[in-house]
Amino acid sequence: MERIFHETLAGLRRERGVSQRQVAADLGISQALLSHYENGAREPGLAFVCRVCEYYGVTADYLLGRCESRSWLEPETARDFLNRLRALSDEGERALDKLGGTGHD
Repeated sequence: MERIFHETLAGLRRERGVSQRQVAADLGISQALLSHYENGAREPGLAFVCRVCEYYGVTADYLLGRCESRSWLEPETARDFLNRLRALSDEGERALDKLGGTGHD
């Protein structure tokens, strides 16, 4: 079932258990404007969509109803990636650190 932006937006807020007033303050908009976004009366601009994604820790694809996964990686992909990282030898970890430029020599 395809989700609609305004339903997802309202659902994320309810999941977190916070009021419209609090979310609106956190996102730098009025409560009335957030209410319009949540009931579908108005559509936000890209800058607001980006702020909401950061605020709730979800991807824009999830927020816009384009996918069911909330994160960048599907759970199976993330799990496989973490398992591979855990299996690295000390030498592999050092090589990875150098590639990432972390400076942990």
